[in-house]
Amino acid sequence: MASSADAPATSELPESNRKRKAWLLALLLIVLLAGAGTWAWYSLVGRWHESTDDAYVNGNVVQITPLVAGTVTSIGADDGDLVQAGQVLLRFDPSDSEVALQAAKAKLARTVRETRGLYSNVDALKAQMQTRQAELKKAQENYNRRKVLADSGAIAAEELSHSRDDLTAAQSALDNARQQLATSTALVDDTVVSSHPEVMAAAADLRQAYLDNARSTLVAPVTGYVAKRTVQLGQRLQPGAATMAVIPLDQVWVDANFKETQLRDMRIGQPVKITADLYGSAVTFDGTVDSLGAGTGSAFALLPAQNATGNWIKIVQRVPVRIHLDAAQLKDHPLRIGLSTVAEVDLHDQSGPALAQQPPQQASYTTAVYDQQLAEADSLIARLIHDNSAGTGKTALR
Repeated sequence: MASSADAPATSELPESNRKRKAWLLALLLIVLLAGAGTWAWYSLVGRWHESTDDAYVNGNVVQITPLVAGTVTSIGADDGDLVQAGQVLLRFDPSDSEVALQAAKAKLARTVRETRGLYSNVDALKAQMQTRQAELKKAQENYNRRKVLADSGAIAAEELSHSRDDLTAAQSALDNARQQLATSTALVDDTVVSSHPEVMAAAADLRQAYLDNARSTLVAPVTGYVAKRTVQLGQRLQPGAATMAVIPLDQVWVDANFKETQLRDMRIGQPVKITADLYGSAVTFDGTVDSLGAGTGSAFALLPAQNATGNWIKIVQRVPVRIHLDAAQLKDHPLRIGLSTVAEVDLHDQSGPALAQQPPQQASYTTAVYDQQLAEADSLIARLIHDNSAGTGKTALR
């Protein structure tokens, strides 16, 4: 009976072994298929893409700082406000600068009139020299006649001596007039009123006074949004004091910090897909690699790591990569400074350089809001010189 009871157990053992082998074979097949799929994905897709979530929105933070000291009497914008380039942000009490401007105007007008006197003095000295030349000619002729008469004994030698003295005096007077003319001419030689050094110095003082008065009004150098306003009414500010910032959100970019092991095939100009935590995967931004950093983040840290120690541990470094974003997409879905993003770079196109090969051909950012101030100052100077130079014959303006 024992042998008959053991027979079913023996027959069940091969059946369980077959099932176990089948499951193992299936598992092996699944592992092989997963490995083959992973290899295929890496070969066809994965090796051509590098991504990081250590990426943040960055942009220009334009600090508004005064160039002159003053007391704040008006604040034209607050945090979050949109301001246009040239829009007034702050006004200072203009009393002191207006007084200085009026004094500079009066100084320029006085200098122009004094310079006119120099030109008139030259004309007067020219006329005086012509008179002295005529007197010298007359004295020379009188001396020549008396010398002939003295030789014939018609006049006394004393009269000839007086004539010689008159000739000498006339010559000295002419030499003196010529020297005075040369001295006065040196003060105005090869100049007109507007190019005279004294006038130019007074004009420079007026230009500075005008700019100081204009700078008592602070304007926005770019179009953007106000942030970090710290200035208050009645506050006395010194040059360089921080008041607020203007951020042009249409010019933001992404700084993505890739591991050094991810940069081997990364090149300038490669396309990038950006997703921001603000919008999630529903919104994707198109960008391009604008530049690769010249050093790792730790290399530029305030307190860089000291690796020459016995406790050194190797840490994979990260290099900042700047990614340019499409302005049209930013208009539809604006981003803010500091937002977290995920950047994925397509590495298929490796024709671009790893580092920039040429210096910039033009300025990256410019503003023309301050050009008008200097143009208005020059216009005021030209008008003052013209108004105070009438009738001199030397009023040509350069």
